[in-house]
Amino acid sequence: MSGALWIAVDWGTSHLRAWLMRGDGTVVERRQSDAGMGALDRSGFEPALRALVGDALPAPVLACGMVGSRQGWAEAPYATAPCAPPGAGEAVQVPGVDVRILPGVKQTKPADVMRGEETQIAGYLATNPGFDGVICLPGTHTKWVHISAGEIVSFRTAMTGEMFALLSTQSVLRHSVGKGWDAASFASGVSQALSRPEGLAASLFSLRAEGLLDGLNPDAARARLSGLLIGAELAAMRPYWLGQQVALIGAESLSRAYADALAMQSVPCHSAGVEDMTLAGLTAAWTQIYGEAA
Repeated sequence: MSGALWIAVDWGTSHLRAWLMRGDGTVVERRQSDAGMGALDRSGFEPALRALVGDALPAPVLACGMVGSRQGWAEAPYATAPCAPPGAGEAVQVPGVDVRILPGVKQTKPADVMRGEETQIAGYLATNPGFDGVICLPGTHTKWVHISAGEIVSFRTAMTGEMFALLSTQSVLRHSVGKGWDAASFASGVSQALSRPEGLAASLFSLRAEGLLDGLNPDAARARLSGLLIGAELAAMRPYWLGQQVALIGAESLSRAYADALAMQSVPCHSAGVEDMTLAGLTAAWTQIYGEAA
């Protein structure tokens, strides 16, 4: 841990990720464990943190993610959109240890919430000052976020990633989809769902029927399933991306799928990595608290 001044933490439902950091945002060391929020009760958070980075303590810790939820270590109440991504001033101090937790963001109408993504958004705005447009964060629960004048103006969440996982592994479609990919089939699914989103349920079952009757290739079926779901999402989120520049923050393969789908609608995209943006957001908040140190 030589040279580390503080610890950046992204604590989600299934994983705990920590980075030993210098004051200028340089990573000294990256660590990870499976001690996610979902596996812990409130008394288990401090031991889990110490098991991962105990040798670096008592360096101050700045955390984001589900660790600040009602079931987390200490609840960090949501900021209310429209608002700037929450920073140091809204961080909650955990009693007894030098751990601060950044809050998430809520929207009252239509009801929506985020935890963790707001820090990635803060990171994107810190590295792309003056950005106005839409940030899409593909994932299990994909977020579409309207940004203007440095604020989260509004946002919507789509459960597309979770639906894909459930349909491909726990529905009748599990017998029809493979593990590979077919770009033409993905594009076909996107186009079909965008033009006729009301037919999504029937289009999904067609994947099973075509596999039985026409020998639809399982990899093509998987790609078209993804295209149908993402296409239906784009149809629902049209007010967010139509005529906008879109920034994508997500895993590389998933962001590429969204970029390909948006390119079919002539929407320009810029992609950024989740870890890079999380660290940039946490570093920006750290600087607000402590100031920059070499």
